[in-house]
Amino acid sequence: QVQLVESGGGLVQPGGSLKLSCAASGFILDYYTIGWFRQAPGKEREGVSCSQSDSITYYADSVKGRFTISRDNANNMMYLQMNSLKPEDTAVYYCALYRRRTTAQAMCLGRVPVDYWGQGTQVTVSS
Repeated sequence: QVQLVESGGGLVQPGGSLKLSCAASGFILDYYTIGWFRQAPGKEREGVSCSQSDSITYYADSVKGRFTISRDNANNMMYLQMNSLKPEDTAVYYCALYRRRTTAQAMCLGRVPVDYWGQGTQVTVSS
């Protein structure tokens, strides 16, 4: 059974940092394309950052230079390090998996259907 479980969300002040984690089970992470998406109230879900199996990454323009996606294939974990957080980063963040090989850009831009979603973790950036 494939399962993705996020952790690490919370309340942080503007300029602060958070690190989101996603524990994957039921498959071998290193063969697939992974990603982080977010959905703010009243907005559509958007791709934040995605990573191909060969570790080529894609970042949305709004998070470039501030967020870093990483994967620990040995432990079936994926991470999103978020620095210099802004109020507009407030959203529910989801980790995601696409079970075939594709480009990180294609996954983040919604050009391929995500096969599995985590349950989401709330990130709130506020003073």
